[in-house]
Amino acid sequence: MNRYRNFPTDVSKHNKSGVKESVRKKSMFKTDDSGHTNQVSVVLDGRKVDLPGDASIAAGLLGQGELISRISPASGKACAPHCLMGVCCECMMEIDGIRQRACMTRPARDMVINRHLDKGRENRQKEDPHGPSL
Repeated sequence: MNRYRNFPTDVSKHNKSGVKESVRKKSMFKTDDSGHTNQVSVVLDGRKVDLPGDASIAAGLLGQGELISRISPASGKACAPHCLMGVCCECMMEIDGIRQRACMTRPARDMVINRHLDKGRENRQKEDPHGPSL
């Protein structure tokens, strides 16, 4: 079961035999491949990922189908970048140990990005009773 119902990464469909199959959803965002884009290797949630060096972190992740940017500390629901210009703060992530807006930050080699997707609302409230940690 996908716990982020609003942002599916897997979609189910029935095959010819009537058996339900899980299919990986492709990103609805496309990159412009006409120019030469340099790829930058970063660490996203503990795994190596290559992002385009000439786009923001949020845009690069959206282009790869990584739609979830964080979990809302208030509702516990998944959030995704909305404005991509630094106004909504829905793309807030921990980048090299500092909370930053991913839409306003370009990736750098060996940058460590943590979205804290594994922490639920209950864990955040236990960590800091005065507010969210991310």
